[in-house]
Formats: sequence, C-alpha cells, structure tokens
Amino acid sequence: MATTYLKKAEKTPETNSAEAQRVVNDMLARIEAEGEEAVKHYAKALDKWDGAILVTREEMDARAEEVPDQVKEDIAFAVEQVRTFAVAQRDSVKDFEMTMPSGLTAGQKWVPCNVAGCYVPTGRYAHIASACMSVATAKAAGVETVIACSTPFRGGAMHPYVLYAMREAGADVVMTLGGVQAIAAMAYGLFTGKPADVIVGPGNKFVAEAKRTLFGKVGIDVFAGPSEIGIIADTSADPEIVAVDLVGQAEHGHESPAWLFTDDRALAEAVIARVPELIATLPEPAREAADAAWRDYGEVILCDTRAEIVEVSDVYASEHLELHCADLDWWMTNLTNYGSLFVGEETTVAYGDKCSGPNHILPTKYAAKYSAGLSVHKFLKPLTWQQATRDASKELGIRTARISRLEGMEAHARTADARLAKYYPGHNFDLGAPVESV
Repeated sequence: MATTYLKKAEKTPETNSAEAQRVVNDMLARIEAEGEEAVKHYAKALDKWDGAILVTREEMDARAEEVPDQVKEDIAFAVEQVRTFAVAQRDSVKDFEMTMPSGLTAGQKWVPCNVAGCYVPTGRYAHIASACMSVATAKAAGVETVIACSTPFRGGAMHPYVLYAMREAGADVVMTLGGVQAIAAMAYGLFTGKPADVIVGPGNKFVAEAKRTLFGKVGIDVFAGPSEIGIIADTSADPEIVAVDLVGQAEHGHESPAWLFTDDRALAEAVIARVPELIATLPEPAREAADAAWRDYGEVILCDTRAEIVEVSDVYASEHLELHCADLDWWMTNLTNYGSLFVGEETTVAYGDKCSGPNHILPTKYAAKYSAGLSVHKFLKPLTWQQATRDASKELGIRTARISRLEGMEAHARTADARLAKYYPGHNFDLGAPVESV
C-alpha cells in the first residue's frame, strides 16, 4: 500500500495518557475514602465552586427566565430530534419468547437500568447539545432516574442554557459538578444516595480516564475522550469546505485530532495551506485550541487508491468521519470503523454535534473498531429468561447431568439428578459416571 504523510502528527491520542491516569487514580482514591467532602474540595480547588451541589427544581425554573425565547426554541428542536431518533432505536429492539426444540420456553426482555448519570462538559464552551444527547436518550430508553452533572461555568453557577437543556431533556436530578469529581459522585451515589448504574457523556482526557477506571463498578457508554474528525475527500471535493470542517472540530480542544485521507495531492496541499488561515480568523479561546490541535494532532495522508483510503481510515477509526466523495454508496458499503458517518458535502459533523438526531457521544482513541456511540441500547439490558416444563426437564436434565460430569462438576449434575428422580421415579437414565475425588 502506497501512502504518503503530507502532514504528520507530532502526538497521538495516547500522548500524556499516563499523566491522566495518575491524576485520576489519586482523585478517585481520595473521593472513595472521604466521600462528599473530597468532592467539595475538588469543586472548589479546580472549578472555584463552593455553592450548593444539588440544583433544586425551583432554581431550575427560576433560571429558565435567563434563557431567551429563541434559545428555548432551538433547544426544544434539538431535544425533539434526539428523542425522535432514540425512540426509533428503542422500537427497533423487541421482547420475544420462543419454544425451544426441547420444549423449554425461553425469551428476552429489554429492561432499562434504574439510574443513569449524564455528564455534560462546560469548560471552554457551554455544551448545550450534550445535555440533549445524553439525558433525552436515557429518558427515551425508560430510565427512571437520570442524574445530570455539569461544571460551574467560569467560576460561577452552571450555564443557564445547559441547565435549561437538562430540564427540557428530562433530567430528574441535577448537580453542579465537573470533571473527575462529577464522575465519581455519580458512580458512588454521593449527594443523591443513588449510585449510577451507567455513566455517559463526553469530556476531556481526565473525564474519559475516570470513566475507564470506574468501568466495572458502573457501566459506561464509550471511551469518549477529546473529539476527533476524519475526512475522506476525492477529486470531487471542495477544499474550502474540507478545510472549514477540519477546523470546525479542531476548535474542541488542544488534543482534538483532525485527519484528512485523500487520493488527490492538489486538494491535500490546498487544505494544508488553508487550515492555518481559517484558524487565524477564529476568536479566542477557539483559535488557540484549534491551532494546537492542528499543529500537534493534524494529519494529511495521501493514498493511491480508494481501497487504500478505506484501509487507512479503518485503522484510524475516527470518531466522526465525513465523506466528500463521488460514489457515496461505495464508501458506505466498504467502510467499517467510525463512530458516526456524515455522508456528502451537505452533511457536516457540526449538524450531528448539535441537533440532527443521531447521538454525538461517540467512541474515540480507536474504540470505534469495537464499539458504537451512545444509544438507547446503552441504557437497556437484554435480559433472558427460561421456563422448563416437566417434559422439557427430562431432556435437559439428562444432557445437563452428563455434560456436567464430563466437566467434573458433580454438584451441577446432581441438580439435574434430583429433578429426574422426582419427576420420573424408577427410570434408569444414563446420567454419566459420578465425578471421583481427586
């Protein structure tokens, strides 16, 4: 395969991960030992917040007055788009029951988790859309208690628009908390008495590491670290639109990779020249963030064929992947690794980030190779059940007893023996040779 790096990143998504692990491990250990007092300490030290953690319904209603009508309308639109898509996802999975060849009746039922924690980052920017994406999806799945957390905004109370979006999306409990301390508080049930069964939401490398570390104690959605964009562009692409979209995601933060995969050298060189010019026109803090992201993590890879582009793109497994190409159906058929796909020039990642409907909480750091983005399925458990008749218990009992003894598990075999002896007294079944002591 012939590939050429016209721009090579100085860093990778794993750069500085050891530092994040150390910081997160120290914080989680202290929070687990000291509980709410440790959380309050970190809220004050890191976010300059020493106010109330729990936001009352009265405060939410009062602060809704700070939200202009047009903002309310836009948030309502975004929530409805996300909810509509999430409800369709929920409807795509069904409960069922069936009779097995043995006569056993077995089935599956989709049951929502009881408590979900939704993290909404509000550091450099007020991520209104993340409140819609996480909370509305959890409620569409049928989660009874949704706890939403967001950072104090620039040392003050939570951003009013984020708070309003949480309320409109259906949050049951809201906490003014950010970062690792928010993830830990939801995991341990601090301030609420309700430990989360699953925690979802994007965040910086520390938030992503906290979720990774706590996975097992709680479920998580995906390893959603710093935002990534990949763009596949061929000779039909508009280099200006490609460059604009790369910059559009680079502004997320200093560690947000932006990648271009193409078979057109002229387009690649035009994009490389144009991106810094676009970044220079941004306001702060977006300019500094995008400049660092493009400098340290931006890459432009030139391939000979579209098959090679697919191979490279699937290795990168971009969180967001845009297609600026002819023959879009071919690309959709052949690409396999991405968090979410944005098909055609008309469909920018920003639409998905803000309000189009499919969820914007997506896998990063190559996790799209084995996982998908947030959906109602992350809040649902496909629980199985089974019920045997006495006739079915005969067939199953004989097989279970013999297989158990082949495995050396005598106690398992005897649970089958006991039923066969009760239901079919006097029958001499071949139940295998009893397991001998070793």
